[in-house]
Amino acid sequence: MKGFGHVLILMSTSFGGSFLLNPPPDIFTPEDFTAEHRAIAKATEDFWTREVEPNLEAIQRQDFDVLKRTLRKAADLGLVGVLLPERYGGMELDLVSSMIVAEGIGRDGSYAVCHGAQSGIGVLPISMFGTDEQKQKYLPRLASAEFIAAYCLTEAQAGSDALAARTRADLSADGTHYVLSGQKMWITNGGIADLYTVFAKVGGEKFTAFLVERAWRGVSPGAEEKKMGLKGSSTTAVYFDNVKVPVENVLGEIGRGHIIAFNILNIGRLTLAVAAHGKCRQTLGAAIRYARERRAFGKSISEFGLIQHKLAEMAVRMYANESMAFRLIGDIQDSGQPLMQAGEEFAAECSFLKIFGSETLDYVVDEAVQIHGGYGYHQDYPVERAYRDARINRIFEGTNEINRLLATGMLLRRIKKGTLKLDACSTPVTSNVVSNAKKIGLFLLNVATKKYGDNMEQQQEVVAAITDVLMNAFALESATLRAKKTGKESAADMTAVFADEAMENIKASSKAVLAACSEGDALRANLALLHGMTAFELVNSIVLRRKIAGRLLQAGKYVV
Repeated sequence: MKGFGHVLILMSTSFGGSFLLNPPPDIFTPEDFTAEHRAIAKATEDFWTREVEPNLEAIQRQDFDVLKRTLRKAADLGLVGVLLPERYGGMELDLVSSMIVAEGIGRDGSYAVCHGAQSGIGVLPISMFGTDEQKQKYLPRLASAEFIAAYCLTEAQAGSDALAARTRADLSADGTHYVLSGQKMWITNGGIADLYTVFAKVGGEKFTAFLVERAWRGVSPGAEEKKMGLKGSSTTAVYFDNVKVPVENVLGEIGRGHIIAFNILNIGRLTLAVAAHGKCRQTLGAAIRYARERRAFGKSISEFGLIQHKLAEMAVRMYANESMAFRLIGDIQDSGQPLMQAGEEFAAECSFLKIFGSETLDYVVDEAVQIHGGYGYHQDYPVERAYRDARINRIFEGTNEINRLLATGMLLRRIKKGTLKLDACSTPVTSNVVSNAKKIGLFLLNVATKKYGDNMEQQQEVVAAITDVLMNAFALESATLRAKKTGKESAADMTAVFADEAMENIKASSKAVLAACSEGDALRANLALLHGMTAFELVNSIVLRRKIAGRLLQAGKYVV
C-alpha cells in the first residue's frame, strides 16, 4: 500500500458537511484494517514496549538525551516518516497507517507530543509546501530524526489569533536573505529542535513561513517552561534576534503562510483525537485492573454498579470517538485530494474530532482517578500523571472554544456557497434517530441564520451550541453505521447507550439556540418541532452498561 496522495484511489462522494445531507453507503472502521495496518500496529506496540515504556521515568525527568534517542529509534523503524515518500527516507504508507502510529504512541503525553511534533507539524509543512531543494535538504534528516523539528506559530499576544503575530521578517537590501526578529511561545520541542518552522510577517504585513536552523546566529531557545503536565517534553520560548534567513528558506509563498498554518492544524486536530484514544485505551485498562484488584465491603469494587457505570461510560465515549475518527480518516483518504486540501475540505469534521476526542480523554482520566480513589491522587499511580497530561488537549491545536466557532462557521460558509441546502430540514420527521439528529442540526442552522443573517458568527454562544448538535449528530451516525457494519452485539449496546446520551445533549443545546433565536408563538412552534425530532424510544441504559462493563472486565481492556 503506497502513500496517501501517491496512488490512484476511488473518488469519494462525500465532502465537507455532506454527512448532514445523506447517509453514506459505508464508512471506514478499525474492523477494515488490512494485514499491513495490523503489522504497523504491532510494530508500534513493540516499539512502545521495548523503547518507550522502560524510559518513561527518565523522560519525565527531562532527560532529553533519552528522549531524543527514543525518537531516533522510532525513526529507524520508519515510525516518524510514515507518510513521507520513500525517496526522502519515509515509508510512503497511507493515512490510516499514520493514525495507527499516532494512537499507539499516544499512551504517554510527553513522548507523544515530541513524536507528533516531529512526524506531523514538523515534517508535513515541508512535505506538502516545500520546494524540491527544501525537501531534499531537510526531509531525510527529519525522517531519521537527525534533525528534530519544532513549529513556531504561537506568540504571547497571538495565541488563538495567530494572524496577530508580531514576529517580523524584512528583505535585505541585496535581496539574498530576510532579517527575522521576534519571539515565539509554548513551542513543543523548542529546547531540543534543530529546525524551526517559523511564521512571521514580511514587512510587518505578509504572513509567511520560514525554515530556520537553530545553528544560525541569533536563534536561541528560552528556559524550559514549568507545566502542569507533559513534564517530560521540551516546551520553551524561542527568540529570533536579527536572524539572517536565506530567501530559499521561505516555505510556500510570501503572504500565504496562513494556508500552511491552518491546513496543518486541520490534520493535527484529527491526529489529536486519535492519539487521545490511545491514551484512553491505556487509562481504561489501568482502571479495569485496579477495579478488579481493589476490594471493599468484602468484594471486588468491580462488582459495584456505580463502578461498572463508570467503566462502561468510558468505553461508550471512546467507541464513539474511535468510530467518527476512522470514518473521517477514510473520507479524507478516499477524497482523492492531497492531504492538506482534504484536511481543508473536512475542516469542520476535524474540529468535531478535536473537541470530542479531547473531552472524551478528559472524562476518561477523571473517572479513572475516581475509581482509584485516594490512590488516584498520588504520583505513584500513572492515572495521576494521565490526569495532568490530558488537560492541555483542550487548548492544543486551537482551543475547544475556537474549534466550536470554526466548525459551524465553516459550514455556514458552505451554505452561502450553496454546497449545503438548508431546505433538507423540511423533510418529514422519521423514527430514525440518526436522521432526526441531522435534521435538527439543519433546522438550527436555518433558524439561526434567519435571525442573525451575516452577523450569525458573532453570536458565539449560539454557534457553539449548534456545533455541539452537529458534532453529536456526526458521532451518533458514525457509531450507528459501525455497529450496523460489524453486526456485533457489543457495538450495538454501546451505540444504544450513546444514542440516549447524544439525543439528550442535542435537545439541551437546541433549546438554548431556539430560545436565543425566536420568541412567543414562533418559539413555541419551534420547540414543538424540536420535541418531535428528539422523541426516541428509551433503552434500559443501566442494564446495557452492566453488559458493557462485564465485557470490559472479562477482557481486561477496551474491546468492541
